[in-house]
Amino acid sequence: MSTLPEPVRVVQLPDGTYTYADHLPTPLHPAPGAAPQVVHQHIHQAPPDRTVQRVALGSGIGAGTVAAGVYFGPLLVGALTAIAANLALLAFLAAVLVWGVHTVVRSVGGPDGQQAAKAIGKARRSRKGK
Repeated sequence: MSTLPEPVRVVQLPDGTYTYADHLPTPLHPAPGAAPQVVHQHIHQAPPDRTVQRVALGSGIGAGTVAAGVYFGPLLVGALTAIAANLALLAFLAAVLVWGVHTVVRSVGGPDGQQAAKAIGKARRSRKGK
């Protein structure tokens, strides 16, 4: 039993809540004769997605505008991405269908189809000159 750690002390704060004794805040004033503490403060830039919101709040246009930007911004990006993906899929499908129809017509047409295509080409060329 001597290998067990010491039990953690729990204390009751003045407001009636309980906390661990090792997490109590340090006193505000250093002990007399102690060296002054050096505080290293790191200031970081705000994330880019919050910068516009902070500027909007600072300019007084209201929290409704900021909430709309927070909600509808990503929603708009998602909707435009979905639309672009659908259009790309439809364009690919149309290209494949046109290629398939062209290949089938060319292979099934035979010599008569090729001669008709030549005649149509000649007729178009002759109309351009007029």
